[in-house]
Amino acid sequence: MSELLIPSSPDDDEEAVLRGPLWRHAVWVAGLAVLGVGLGWASAQFRIGPEEYGLPPAAPGLQWPYLVAWTVTGLAAAAVLRAAAARVPVYAPGPIAVVLTLLGTELSLGWRPEAPALGAMAGAALTAAAIWCALALRPGSRRNHGGGVTTGG
Repeated sequence: MSELLIPSSPDDDEEAVLRGPLWRHAVWVAGLAVLGVGLGWASAQFRIGPEEYGLPPAAPGLQWPYLVAWTVTGLAAAAVLRAAAARVPVYAPGPIAVVLTLLGTELSLGWRPEAPALGAMAGAALTAAAIWCALALRPGSRRNHGGGVTTGG
């Protein structure tokens, strides 16, 4: 299970190009989205921190719309990260996808934002994932020369 989150390369480097068949990419994306939503839902069941400034527990009411929205957002964020990681080394794409999904789920269940605010939160998560990928894909990236991981000499 840990190799789904943090892939191991022959050099034990934290960055590796994640190649493989399409089904492996799909399982990775779906697994991370479900993991992020599940952890966010579980952590939203309890108050985190003091009442004055901590995160509130899940508000009463219907939770399914928020869980579905963050599952879709988590799928999109994980897909963007995996697509970039299949081309060039991306630092920790799995944990980034899980954390973005977990935080969005937990915040949404605690504060129950309206649709425009929920859309803005999802957009912020997808933007963060895209920026993370853009940093790895940029032409001047020292890891991006030749499509492989460079080793210091």
